[in-house]
Amino acid sequence: MNAPLAQAALQAVAAADLTALPLIEKWVSFASVSRDSNLPIIEWTRARLEGYGIECRLTYDDSGQKANLWATLPAADGETRSGGLVLSGHTDVVAVDGQPWSPDPFAAQVIGDRLYGRGVTDMKGFGASVLMMVPELLRRKLKRPVHLAYSYDEEVGCIGVRRLIADMTAQGYRPAGCIVGEPTGMQVVIAHKGKHAYKTSVRGFEAHSSLTPLGVNAVEIACEFVAHLKSIQRRLAANGPFDPIYDVPHTTVHTGVIAGGTALNIIPRDCDVTWEIRHHHLDSPDALFAEAKAYADSLVPAMRAVAADTGITHELKSVLPGFATDADSEIARLCFRCAGIDAGTGAQGAGKVSFGTEASLFQQAGVPTIVCGPGHIAQAHQPNEWVTLEQLAQCERFLRRLADEICVA
Repeated sequence: MNAPLAQAALQAVAAADLTALPLIEKWVSFASVSRDSNLPIIEWTRARLEGYGIECRLTYDDSGQKANLWATLPAADGETRSGGLVLSGHTDVVAVDGQPWSPDPFAAQVIGDRLYGRGVTDMKGFGASVLMMVPELLRRKLKRPVHLAYSYDEEVGCIGVRRLIADMTAQGYRPAGCIVGEPTGMQVVIAHKGKHAYKTSVRGFEAHSSLTPLGVNAVEIACEFVAHLKSIQRRLAANGPFDPIYDVPHTTVHTGVIAGGTALNIIPRDCDVTWEIRHHHLDSPDALFAEAKAYADSLVPAMRAVAADTGITHELKSVLPGFATDADSEIARLCFRCAGIDAGTGAQGAGKVSFGTEASLFQQAGVPTIVCGPGHIAQAHQPNEWVTLEQLAQCERFLRRLADEICVA
């Protein structure tokens, strides 16, 4: 850690344990935006782990420009595959383009009681803190193996971790639990919503804008469809069903991108709408999509009365399942203890979040999972992304309590 960063950190949180700050600073310096290769941060991390004698496995995307890293710290008895714990996080971050950053987004900076930089919250703070713990875990010897799982392309649909989990299974690893370190304010989170992402494409009919009755305006029809999605969202917000434990207690419908039209004086032929449903267990995403599709279908006859080859199509772009873990499960009780919460009463403070994570994919692979990490999702993806030093200190205390639980000495 550079001297000004260290001095600022100590002034802000004098008594806190911030041992991981140098590694967080290093990880932030890798501009591992999802659209670009993450190999620099992966190769640096692999070299560091292999320097401790740890075996690492890399699984690549089709281009060979991105990779997941799976590293196993063996148990004291030499066991590497059966039981144990996965500590999981992603190495990619969202872009900073167009955001008004004042500090350099890829140079971690302490200002007051906060650490600024792209990814400090989502989620290089956790990933680097886990890496910091490796020498201690090796020195104290593990009762069961610990696996570090660092993935690519989480921010664009948890893409990389799917290959990592497939390889984990194929290689015979059978972890007993997983902790995903996404930002929860160090609250133990036992559930998150599922997400279905769609692209709805409107094919209209071009004409000169002075002759609007002769054309089918794809942009206007797409806007009618978006307005209907908004009406569904308003109904869900007003009437539920609700699960009050979630940060957003109802299912949400959201439009993210609209793209269409070529010039003001041309009636647009094409328009695409990219939208999503984030649902909890009380709603069916299939039923909500069917409702949206039925409305779109109702627009088509009027379109085809003008031009026969017009229409509206839908493509399911991605699915991330929801996940839920029993608050009385072994992995949940372990995390309550590591968070300094009595396991008997911890379930009362367990959280549920609306954002998605790879927790659902580990859970589908038979690995009981919890989400718990430093920072808050409200600071993620923002200009001047930050995490408080106290949150990082809480994460280190959590990880040291975890070491007390899983180490021999």
